[in-house]
Amino acid sequence: MTEAYIYDAIRTPRGKGRKDGALHEVTSLRLSAQTLNALKARNNLDGHAVEDVIWGNVTQVMEQGGNLARSAVLASDLDEAIPGLAINRFCASGLEAVNLSANQVRGGAGDAYIAGGVEMMGRVPMGSDGAAIAADPSLAMETYFVPQGISADIIATEYGFSRDDVDTYSVESQRRAKAAWDDRRFDNSIMTVRDINGLAILDHDEYMRPQTDMQSLGSLNPAFQAMGEVMPGFDKVALMKYPHLERINHVHHAGNSSGIVDGAAAILIGNKEFGEKWGLKPRARIRATAKIGTDPTINLTGPVPVTEKILADNGMAIGDIDLFEVNEAFAAVVLRFMQAFDVDHDKVNVNGGAIAMGHPLGATGAMILGTLLDEMERADKETGLATLCVASGMGAATIIERV
Repeated sequence: MTEAYIYDAIRTPRGKGRKDGALHEVTSLRLSAQTLNALKARNNLDGHAVEDVIWGNVTQVMEQGGNLARSAVLASDLDEAIPGLAINRFCASGLEAVNLSANQVRGGAGDAYIAGGVEMMGRVPMGSDGAAIAADPSLAMETYFVPQGISADIIATEYGFSRDDVDTYSVESQRRAKAAWDDRRFDNSIMTVRDINGLAILDHDEYMRPQTDMQSLGSLNPAFQAMGEVMPGFDKVALMKYPHLERINHVHHAGNSSGIVDGAAAILIGNKEFGEKWGLKPRARIRATAKIGTDPTINLTGPVPVTEKILADNGMAIGDIDLFEVNEAFAAVVLRFMQAFDVDHDKVNVNGGAIAMGHPLGATGAMILGTLLDEMERADKETGLATLCVASGMGAATIIERV
């Protein structure tokens, strides 16, 4: 089978996903086009250089609807002969775009792809596209649907993570993100976003709150307790599925959950011949990809079974992985991953994560894979694994090896 390599990875800074966020004036289309243009320019691509653009975005309505991937190609400097595929695997959309592209290359369906994604959460609100699992009673009742915040609190309750545990993890995420920015660890991947006049509007992750400490987090009330205990009483639904739990311990809030932000990311993937044609040196080999379905009620545990699957399928053990990026959708998600595999925190999210910098849904998977690759090069590590939990009960993972 043909090998698939990562030749480049680029991302925008994450802007606060609200009206006063630095990126709010930029549409999903224009942010996507800027990202594609930056990747094209950095690698001196021309003409029909890639087979396709596979682009993740979760809330596919309004300006993010109508096959945003194809629209972004047409709005960019890429050749119009390059098509575009918009995909949605919720939070793993950006990583799934990479995995699909890699497997197309490995199967011989084209020499190269651009993969990644975008989410402008301040312009297109999360959930504004509707969801059958939440809105259709016949499915919601059958699957014991609860919102993700309740799911995160179920994980904390089931696996014994206290409020102090999740808050301590979150303070460390903020500390690591600040240290990474201070040490300029993201310089290789960050592009500056510009307005329609070409003026720079954002060159750093805007959401970060490096002053966060245990005292400031301790002042925050649990964000999901009311919807769990009062109306509409989702705790009762969850306890029907998990009757061994006496009650749900609500520990998550805005300070230990992923931030709502805007952002985009793109990764250039190709075979050996593509690199030789364009004079590019591969940075990593995509060794393996995996996805899995999980319990839709607790629904954020996917990183554990999908990691078990990808390791087993490839004859590997957890000790074969040097570095991990586990998306910080909620603090308990990463704590459960480290608990399940007995992995030291020194190997996981070493430059902080979505709790500190934000989680632009459709882009995050590509972002964390690029961050993983940059850190593997900086720290001279050989093998890395990126994984995300996914809404409705799924998980996705990718293993890369430096070349």
